[in-house]
Amino acid sequence: MANHRAAQSSRTGAGTRAMLASPGLLLFVLFFFLPLGFVLAEALAGGAHGIRTLFASRPFWTGFVNSLALGALAATISLGVGLAVALRLARMAERPRLAWQFLIALPLTFSGLIVAYGFILAFGRAGFVTLLLERIFGVDPVAFSQAVYSPHGLAFVYAYYLIPRVVMMLTPVLVNFDTAQLAAAESLGASRLRTLMDILLPQLKAPMISAFALVAAVAIGAYGTALALVGTQVNILPLQLFTMVSDAGSDFAVTATLGLVLAALCTLVMGLGEWVGRGRQSGIRSD
Repeated sequence: MANHRAAQSSRTGAGTRAMLASPGLLLFVLFFFLPLGFVLAEALAGGAHGIRTLFASRPFWTGFVNSLALGALAATISLGVGLAVALRLARMAERPRLAWQFLIALPLTFSGLIVAYGFILAFGRAGFVTLLLERIFGVDPVAFSQAVYSPHGLAFVYAYYLIPRVVMMLTPVLVNFDTAQLAAAESLGASRLRTLMDILLPQLKAPMISAFALVAAVAIGAYGTALALVGTQVNILPLQLFTMVSDAGSDFAVTATLGLVLAALCTLVMGLGEWVGRGRQSGIRSD
């Protein structure tokens, strides 16, 4: 009798969970799987024509390499700065920490156009930072402003709204970190840098890898800021896709294939980050 009631309760609980999850599942199907299915059907409409044409294109491979380099550079900058900021926030009291987190998260609310326009006003040829550097240090404004419109400058701009993502991911981990380990190591004579390198960072590898993969995938797939800042002067996959979509005479099979490749690349980067991060976390627990 007890087993029957337990089984009935389990079925009821499963039914309730399925009912509660159904709206989210419906939205996921309508706005992810269904559009993805149409894009896949368009890519396969001409057989292997889209894949052969895309993979035989030299600009595609150049954009592929540039996109990976841009994602890696932007993620590296964001992770380094975000980790330093998160370490500082974790030492604060709760109220000031929440206030600073609110301010740091504000860039996440800005569109790519606003971010690009802001950097042009600050670091463009007539930007106030450029003119200030020219007046104080004699910096050539033309040469300095060109850096903003380069792939390295694009990574710098991306870091503006990627750093808050890293901070939001790492701060809760650092707040809940057992600092007694660091205090014990320092009491035994270890320097502050040594304790960070040997105790703190090894235990942060999993969330750091996940944060790196997330912001790298965002940088690889973003196009709004790049389009507003450099137009199509920088060859990256999102701008290639935008050009193909906006061109009425483009090959739809090739365009759809490029969209699938870009989506798969971003998914692969995030998946690898989660897989490696979980592997690191499992290794730490087993130790």
